[in-house]
Parts: sequence; C-alpha cells; structure tokens
Amino acid sequence: MNLYDSFKLAHSGWRYVVLILLIIAVVNALSGWLGKKTYTEGNRKLNLFTLISTHIQFLFGIVLYMLSPLTKLPASEAIGRYWKMEHISIMILAVILITIGNSKSKKGATGEAKHKSVAIFFGLALLFIILSIFMMVKYDPSKSFFGMSI
Repeated sequence: MNLYDSFKLAHSGWRYVVLILLIIAVVNALSGWLGKKTYTEGNRKLNLFTLISTHIQFLFGIVLYMLSPLTKLPASEAIGRYWKMEHISIMILAVILITIGNSKSKKGATGEAKHKSVAIFFGLALLFIILSIFMMVKYDPSKSFFGMSI
C-alpha cells in the first residue's frame, strides 16, 4: 500500500467519525436552542471534538489533493472540475463554518445563544458536506453514497 492509498483509506474511513459527530452536534444544538437549555461542558466538548475531527479530515484531504491522480484530470471534464475545484472549495467552506460556529459558541452570552451558533453554523456545514457527497456520486460513477447507488 502506497502513501496515496493510505491517505485515501484514512480520509474515507474518518468521514464517518466526522459525519456522526456533526449530526449529533447539530441535533444536540437544535435541541438546546429550541428547548432553551443551558450550555454544558458536555456540549462544549462535543463541539470541540467535532471541530477537531473535521480539521483532521481536512488535513487528510489536503494531502490527498496533492497526491491524487483525480486532481490531474482536465477541469473541462465534469469529474476533473469536481475533484480539482468543487469538492475542495465546498469542504473548505464547511471547515470554516464549523470553526466559526465553535468560536461563536464560546462568545455567546447565554446557553441559548451558544446552541444557536452551533446549530446554524454546524448545520450549514453539514448541508454543504452532504451536498458535496451527492455531487461526488453524480460526477464520479465509481463512487457511491455510503455504499448505496443513487
């Protein structure tokens, strides 16, 4: 197994950690925001672990971007454009949104405000990530949505 395959495997497997933590964080934040619950240390840790796992996934992705033969494809082809520009742009946006959401949650005056920041920013990031996965399946027939063809 070469370096590219190792990072591809790590990036592919780690996505489940990111998605699970992100879904739990968004549901938790929505529940806290709409239920006007206090913001606990457990909430802070969940959001921090979500942030850290996302940044780790992003680092795997940056290495893959440099090593992948898919980014060498011409941008005039849909699959080349997706891997060269669209996927990385959407994922950078998602990482930025998660980072901003975590930062804003630290500055919120009330528990409700902290939950609201996380719900909005993490929720938008989750939508962008899911959108990117659907785009990947559309543009790259060799890929599937978590093992399911769409």
